[in-house]
Amino acid sequence: MTEFKLMGKDKLRRFAEIDTFANVLQLDEGKVFNGRWSFQHFRNDHPLILELACGKGEYTVNMATLFPDKNFIGIDYKGNRIWRGAKTALEENISNVAFLRIQIENILDYFNEGEVSEIWITFPDPQPQISREKKRLTFPGFLNKYKKILRPEGIVHLKTDNDALHAYTLEKIEEAGLKLLKRTEDLYHSDHVNEILSIKTYYEKKYLADDKNINYLSFSFE
Repeated sequence: MTEFKLMGKDKLRRFAEIDTFANVLQLDEGKVFNGRWSFQHFRNDHPLILELACGKGEYTVNMATLFPDKNFIGIDYKGNRIWRGAKTALEENISNVAFLRIQIENILDYFNEGEVSEIWITFPDPQPQISREKKRLTFPGFLNKYKKILRPEGIVHLKTDNDALHAYTLEKIEEAGLKLLKRTEDLYHSDHVNEILSIKTYYEKKYLADDKNINYLSFSFE
């Protein structure tokens, strides 16, 4: 019981703390920058890249560190998770990263048509139950939303340990007639691995320690 109380207090503390973070926007706050993220929030004209269901923001922060000439936004609804990445970015003075606390299904309310250069989906919940197919981040309903906010040459990346989600996404890409750019069922034994794909989150390290294969694919709508 004591452990639960401590966990609850820690969660509440993190929620209170992210309210003070300049690099975190919650719910309707993010609508202020719709269509103007790079110019008004980041104060530059650099390309804008999103990580969906970013969790603790490890991938978002690492990408921002690797590419200071690009702007990154990690999106998740769970503020106590976002807290970690946002705090790290502030402590390390990484100014080209922000976090947006929203439901991803509402993404069209926060970004204008053609505003985003790339979308990364890294180790999302695979939502394996058939009844939850519409919650999968590569369900056609989500893909249609990504198409609207991406530039014509924009790219979507999926990195997952879940073979079924990888196969499902390939199926939806083919059904929609999208352009498959890269694919592998074993990333770290492929020719596709590079600096950005070598970023490993806490959970990915656990998957690799358990000898799980890592799937990767990328595609565009043009």
